[in-house]
Amino acid sequence: MTTDPARSAEAGAVPDVVAPEAVLERAKGVVMALTGVTADAAHAELLRRARDAGRTLLDECWITLDRAMDRPPVAAASRRTPSIPSPASPVRESSPASWGSAPAPTEDAGAALLRQVGRALVSVRTPMELARRLREHLADSLGVEAVAVFTALPGGGLELSGHAGVAGELADRWRETPPPEGSPVAAVVETREPYWPVGSAGAAPSRRPGDPAGAWDSGAWLPVGTGDRPAAALGLLPHAGRPFPPRTRELLRAVARLCSGALGASGPRTRLSEDASRPTVQAVLGALPEAALALAPLRAASGQVEDYRIEAASPAVVGLTGLGGQDLVGLRLLESFPALADEHTWQGLLHALATGEPFEGDPMAYPSPDGDSAELPTFAVRARRLGDGLLLTWSRYEIAERQEQRLSDVQRLGNLGWTNWNLLTGEVNWSPQVFRIFDRSSADGPVPYHELPDQVLAEDRPALGRAVRSLASEGEAFDVPFRIRTAHGVRHLRAVAEAVTDPQGTPVEAHGFVQDLTAQRSAELALMESERMMLTQHGMLRAERSLAGRLQQALLPLPHKPVRPAGLRVDVAYLPAQSGIQVGGDWFSAIELPDGDALCVVGDVAGHGIDAVATMAQLRFTAKGMVITGSSLTGALSRLNALLLHTGEPRATATMVLARYNPRERKLVWAQAGHPPPLLLRDGEARFLQRPTGMLLGAVQSPPFQEAECLLEPGDRILLYTDGLIERPSEGIDAGLQRLAAAAAGHDEQPGSASLGPLLAEMLEGERRDDVCVLDIRVEQEQEQEQRPDA
Repeated sequence: MTTDPARSAEAGAVPDVVAPEAVLERAKGVVMALTGVTADAAHAELLRRARDAGRTLLDECWITLDRAMDRPPVAAASRRTPSIPSPASPVRESSPASWGSAPAPTEDAGAALLRQVGRALVSVRTPMELARRLREHLADSLGVEAVAVFTALPGGGLELSGHAGVAGELADRWRETPPPEGSPVAAVVETREPYWPVGSAGAAPSRRPGDPAGAWDSGAWLPVGTGDRPAAALGLLPHAGRPFPPRTRELLRAVARLCSGALGASGPRTRLSEDASRPTVQAVLGALPEAALALAPLRAASGQVEDYRIEAASPAVVGLTGLGGQDLVGLRLLESFPALADEHTWQGLLHALATGEPFEGDPMAYPSPDGDSAELPTFAVRARRLGDGLLLTWSRYEIAERQEQRLSDVQRLGNLGWTNWNLLTGEVNWSPQVFRIFDRSSADGPVPYHELPDQVLAEDRPALGRAVRSLASEGEAFDVPFRIRTAHGVRHLRAVAEAVTDPQGTPVEAHGFVQDLTAQRSAELALMESERMMLTQHGMLRAERSLAGRLQQALLPLPHKPVRPAGLRVDVAYLPAQSGIQVGGDWFSAIELPDGDALCVVGDVAGHGIDAVATMAQLRFTAKGMVITGSSLTGALSRLNALLLHTGEPRATATMVLARYNPRERKLVWAQAGHPPPLLLRDGEARFLQRPTGMLLGAVQSPPFQEAECLLEPGDRILLYTDGLIERPSEGIDAGLQRLAAAAAGHDEQPGSASLGPLLAEMLEGERRDDVCVLDIRVEQEQEQEQRPDA
């Protein structure tokens, strides 16, 4: 809507704006062609889509045309609406020339044809142009030799309004002698049913155009139009009287629905019948200088309002098409003013019509018909009930008003306000937002610049005072942060100002802004405090790790060379976890007992840190002491379980393996508490020893423990290890054991630590999440014992 006068197009010139009602009719035709629904249902569907997507009805129509025709959106200069993106994936086009005239087109080719026809019909203005465009696109693809358009007259009857490919004599004959009542053409308009020529499947082929006996039954005739009575009959005459196959007939019916917009928009408009009050209403509105419309609701069969008919209009009203004043009377409201289909506005009109309560909508932009303005004009729509209809008025927001509103929005969103200081008169002006920032009543007036430092905290006064004096005397701009105390607490503010000088360079005026940065500053302080706490915690954790590491090294020193208790060679590998900053509770022992036997132990305390290291020390020294003083392996495990249950908070748990080797019998006796089984390597083969009964230490009272025996041979190797060697997050324990067996068998050529390095490298790819402890126990050959320096 606009109060600006519309430009009149020169005679014969094609306007640069496609009429919205034509766009609506063509979009309805597309929906009808694609879905087969009625015109009213297509109109309702477009309205539903527009409201669901928050768009205007006109925008939704253009989107429907863009998508159906597989083309880039029409330029804004042509349609005067915001640009709409075209579909991202266009449907593949097929060459119409490849179809021929006899075979029916494929489904993809038919869809491509409909898009081509729809593209061509968007800019059609006359039935003659419509006929020419149809023949161009349907001749080679569907075998259409000629096209004829008979328009329905308001008083009844038909007239030839367009043709292409029809012989001149036949066109003159049809123009002079329209189709009589009962002819196929007239029947199409009356019954709204298409007429198809009889072909090879029927009694006889249709006659050629021009044969007097078959002038009207030659070719296919289809109804065109979206009203109760079709606006026209479309004749499609085939090559050499060939019949149209079923698939082609479906396409031709869809083409006819696409033509509904072009012929329906260009035909006569249906207007409401005159009543006694209409001239009076029009006379009143005709004398108004404001933009106003009298509207009558148009209801569906369900009673729901689908649109409004314009009953009267003031001269100030100019629609998007350029029509204004009384020229709008009889048209539909949404066709002339599609932006009013906005959900908020539409519901407001319905509420005003139903309740009688006045409605005033939010300001909204609307394009003018000339489109020359760089900025869309903005209007506020108002509606009041008038009889059984509505009186719609609107007022235009001027640019200055909108600029002021935008400035107010910027100040509110940025929590800032402008200031102005006249250095000659001392006058100071503040925007309302500055009063809110300073928590000051506007009745008290603004604070002069030279008194501004007195309003801030004492620590910030010197800096702000120097900045204000330099601005007033030397014109030096400033950007100064400061704090003030209000009833709501301390606020962090920022003042920015610059000076305006006279021709001699003397400052005469200063302007700037004040911004409230309290929320930002509070967030910064919270972030700094969080970073400080994180650094403190990180330092504490590092100190704890360092202490635990030193404690672990003191309690569990690593040997620098192999240990040789009771004829065994024992190599030790200990690798701490790579992730985290905590140390673990893995430990080992490899000693020779007083009776000449060897004791080898590997254990793992659950958890990390100082608590785990302390528990590890208890178990390591207690286990050795118990076995040295004569305790059996199962007895030692039972006592260690009781120790964990009755000491330490929180309760600790651990796994371990105790192995005692008798060199005289070469017998290995071992027991375990929830620990992975030892791995035996003999003659290049690897197998895990069968685990005796044994439960995790510290889990339950008095768990059963059993011992197992294994006779070893010279050259045998036993691997005792903790679960960090075999566990991976992405696999189960069985898969880890299989990997260990395969890796150990593959690295069994060299004795001692020479084989542990490659074994560990293969098993521990990537980051380690747990400590790893391994005892590589080898039964030495007799010659190896004799060659040892300490033998």
